[in-house]
Amino acid sequence: MIAAVVVLADAFTKVLAVDALSPVYLPRRVIGEGLRLTLVYNPGAAFGLHLGPWSRGIFMGLTLVALVVLWQLHRATRAGDWLRTIAVSLVCGGAVGNLVDRLKSSRGVVDFIDVGIGSARWPTFNVADIAVTCGAVLLAIVLWKEDVRDRSEAAQSVPSSAADLPAPAALEAIAEGAHGTDATIHG
Repeated sequence: MIAAVVVLADAFTKVLAVDALSPVYLPRRVIGEGLRLTLVYNPGAAFGLHLGPWSRGIFMGLTLVALVVLWQLHRATRAGDWLRTIAVSLVCGGAVGNLVDRLKSSRGVVDFIDVGIGSARWPTFNVADIAVTCGAVLLAIVLWKEDVRDRSEAAQSVPSSAADLPAPAALEAIAEGAHGTDATIHG
C-alpha cells in the first residue's frame, strides 16, 4: 500500500510539474532562493549520473535488479516488522516511480524540486527520489539493528565463563582417549 501511494503521489506531482513548470530550466521561487521549482529531465541516475546513450537501458535494468532484491528483503521480513516493511515499500515505490518515467520517455526522469543557496544547489529531485532516500536510510538503520541483535543472540549462546566449560577431569579423559585411539591405530 505504501509503495502504491508513493507511485501515485510521484506520478501526480510529475504531471503537475510538467504542466505548470514548462519550459525546462526556468526556476520559480517558492521560498526565496532556498526552495525553487525547476523542471528538468534527467536521463541518468541520481545526481545526474549519466552513462551516455546506454543510460536509459542500464538504469532500467539496474532498477529491475534492485526491485528483485527488495522483493527478497520484503519476503524475508518478519511478521509485525513495520519499520522494515515501510523502508522496503518506500524504496520500491520510488524506484517504480522513476522506472515509469524511463519507460514513458527517452527524455528521462522528471525532476522539479530545486533546493540550495545561490549557485550552491542540490541536484534537482522529485517525490520518488525523496521516498528512495528516506526508505534507504531507514532500511540501513533497520538492517544494522537486526545485525546487532543477531550478534547479541549469537554471543549469548557461546559459553561465557569457566563454569560453562567441561571440568578438567573430563578434558583429561578426552585427552587420554585420544592417545589411546592414536596408539591403537599405530599398534
